[in-house]
Amino acid sequence: MKISTKGIYAIEMMTDLAIHSVDSVESIKNIAGRRNLSEKYLEQIVSALKKAHLIESTRGATGGYRLAKPAGEIKIYDILDATERNLIPLECLQTKTECGINCEKCATRGMWGKLWLEMKQVMDDVTLEQIVIESERNEKEDSIEYYI
Repeated sequence: MKISTKGIYAIEMMTDLAIHSVDSVESIKNIAGRRNLSEKYLEQIVSALKKAHLIESTRGATGGYRLAKPAGEIKIYDILDATERNLIPLECLQTKTECGINCEKCATRGMWGKLWLEMKQVMDDVTLEQIVIESERNEKEDSIEYYI
């Protein structure tokens, strides 16, 4: 499984919204500026996140985006599932396809299935809120200067 730039940007955008749109909405321009991301690329990602009901939008001069539910309820898997074409590492785990090996006799299919379930479990266990907490912790650690 390889996470594309789209998935990475989506997590960055959602993290930014979790931090900056608690009581208001945020523009794509502000998010892109803070995160050093492409504004045009974020505009493409927004539609997938809205379709998955992860963000809401407000139109108008003071419009923008905010999370559709609390950050603690948004799993990293939800974000990646909304933006990535297919997270499953092998096609045969999703549908029985012809790879040249009989699925019933495939010695490695079970291992790939276990690997996928473990990866999915990690993505299901991590919430956007946890990412924000980790981000804030890293910011505090980076601001401390040590002198000897």
